[in-house]
Amino acid sequence: MTTGQHTEPELGPEDERLPSIAEQMADQLGGWRGLVESSIPVVVFVIANVVGDLRPAVIASVAVALLIAGLRLAQRRPVRHAVNGLFGIAIGAAIAWRTGDERDFYLPGILYGIGYGLALLLSAAIRQPLVGWIWSVLVAKGRSEWRDDPRLVRTFTQLTVLWGVVWLAKVGVQAGLYLAHQDTALGVARLALGYPPYALLLLITVWVVRRVTRETAPAPLPGA
Repeated sequence: MTTGQHTEPELGPEDERLPSIAEQMADQLGGWRGLVESSIPVVVFVIANVVGDLRPAVIASVAVALLIAGLRLAQRRPVRHAVNGLFGIAIGAAIAWRTGDERDFYLPGILYGIGYGLALLLSAAIRQPLVGWIWSVLVAKGRSEWRDDPRLVRTFTQLTVLWGVVWLAKVGVQAGLYLAHQDTALGVARLALGYPPYALLLLITVWVVRRVTRETAPAPLPGA
């Protein structure tokens, strides 16, 4: 006897496929447009500061960041990357404007990098790898089943250590240039050590986690 009620079929593992590596990379980096737009205000500051004075450079970089955010809003495009970039630019610009020292434009990014790198290593040390929890939020739709899989816990712990070491290394270069008053070199390092290492780490993380997930997936039953 049928009741006439319709029940939704349960989703199996094959129906819950992760996005492709390219899709995950594009989402987290904002695509090539996101990469370019997040770098433009820093490029403007570096160039304007070389050819002119500090305050015009600050004004120009903030104005460009506001323009980019405004264009994204007008086009109804995601503004997460633009807002993050604007926030960082605004804080650095405010500090540099107040102190009159162009190096201080990069100080918030350096301090953030040190804090982020230490937080990554600490989370790995206490077996709560931050990369794993970020994966849960951004990729796994809030699920954290990886905590029940020792191999995935070990994988995320190793990846978190990798992220922490790389993050502290790149921010160490910037901090050294900051202390040495190498202002132009600091701006170049900010660009060169910004998205390229991040993109590489993200690619490694996505590839490793997907590989381990496939290897730990249960084998189908005979005849299934």
